[in-house]
Amino acid sequence: MRKKVYIFLLVAGSSGFLSAFDLQRPALDKVFTLINQEVQKNSRAYETLADASQRIGHRLTGSPNGGRAEEYAFNLLKQYGFSDVRYQSFEVESWMRDTVTLAVVPNKSDNFRDVPVVALAHSPVDAHIQGEIIDVGNGLEGDFAELKGKLKGKVALVNIGLAAPLKGARNLHRSEKTALAIQHGAVGVIMVNQVPGKVLLTGTASVTGKLIPIPSVCISLESGQEIRRWMKEERNLHALVDMTNFSKKIKARNVVATLKGSKYPDEKIVVGGHLDSWDLATGAIDNGIGSFTVLDIARTFKALKLKPKRTVEFVMFMGEEQGLLGSKSMTEELKKSGELDKIRYMMNLDMTNDPTGINAFGRNEMVSFFNTIGEAIQKVEPAFANNMSNQAGLHSDHQPFMIEGVPVVGMNGHLSPDVLNCYHADCDKMNLVNKDQLKNTVRYSAMVLYAMAEAEDIPTRRLDDNKTRDYLITQGLRTPLQIANEWRWKE
Repeated sequence: MRKKVYIFLLVAGSSGFLSAFDLQRPALDKVFTLINQEVQKNSRAYETLADASQRIGHRLTGSPNGGRAEEYAFNLLKQYGFSDVRYQSFEVESWMRDTVTLAVVPNKSDNFRDVPVVALAHSPVDAHIQGEIIDVGNGLEGDFAELKGKLKGKVALVNIGLAAPLKGARNLHRSEKTALAIQHGAVGVIMVNQVPGKVLLTGTASVTGKLIPIPSVCISLESGQEIRRWMKEERNLHALVDMTNFSKKIKARNVVATLKGSKYPDEKIVVGGHLDSWDLATGAIDNGIGSFTVLDIARTFKALKLKPKRTVEFVMFMGEEQGLLGSKSMTEELKKSGELDKIRYMMNLDMTNDPTGINAFGRNEMVSFFNTIGEAIQKVEPAFANNMSNQAGLHSDHQPFMIEGVPVVGMNGHLSPDVLNCYHADCDKMNLVNKDQLKNTVRYSAMVLYAMAEAEDIPTRRLDDNKTRDYLITQGLRTPLQIANEWRWKE
């Protein structure tokens, strides 16, 4: 009797569901083997990314290059055999850099020092400011709170990363640090990169994807160290920032290819990666390796004629770098149409490389499910470590889905320090991409995607509004969402 009750609970979708999932293992192992062989032999991820990098260059949303990238992905999906490929258009306020200079000078002195600098995105189209530099250190909430009343009319000097590990401290995004600086009355922000080698980093300084009222710029680690040394020698060190940028309303397009489910066509698994990149380089790592992995997973499914039970939507998001604009647009459309509940899972691949496991994103009820999938992958490819994690995060295209309660999954990968040092920088080019590691991303991610789409049941559902709030609090995401004005709950 106890055995029968146990089996009922599995089929009903409890955390013990996975023994029922095991009943499908022979078929799953067969498909995983086919995926493994197909990707190892015929993957085109590396070749198409190299081709796009050469033909297109950067893929900045709103630029001509961005439009060419959208067309490239659309045509590639058609070439792979998808009949249902569409553009999902959305309007954005595009941003493109023009000129920027930073000069540092002691008060009442003509001893200017020009500092190499790049503008952070969504800074004003025209800004000319001068103000005393105030060092805010790591730029966490506590750092700003200690300077309450002292930043008004001043220029905040802030580390992009944490200068030293702080126990229990969670870093904030550069946009969140800029938002805090604005709240405290700063007239400008100087972000100090934490990567050695005079690396200048770009990225958005806006939590909304709209223009911010003050200029925000990035300088190198070495320049930041020099300014801080000078601040100890001179009182009232001032910064002069002059910048011009371009901004206008444009239409951008997500690219969506649909593979209709064979048994549960109204239930969907969305797998996406952002196609757009910043304009300092070609964005081979951020996020060429993620988006072209998604394209090659789509190719693999078509090449093997896979028809899983659930519908799979392969999505190339645009506008991620400028504020998750494409994924926000898609989520808003789904919410308005009442179809958000049809999204059973969102799988996001952003700078994912050479995965060693699966991230359940804080959904405890899914850990056993994903662990069993990982064990199935190991049976086909013993090199897969199956290192599980279970921690949610922000600042990529899963976020708009996650804060609406949609379950999210990611792959635990790794990148070498020399590659990570080129994040958003002018060295993010094709020479950083490891072909074999990219193949690993395709084959392991494809197996996880197929298992989710093929499972008879998935032991989790979209959370209601109250449970979503509790989930986000448990994952430690309330504070950054509040800073970004994306916390919709009243306390």
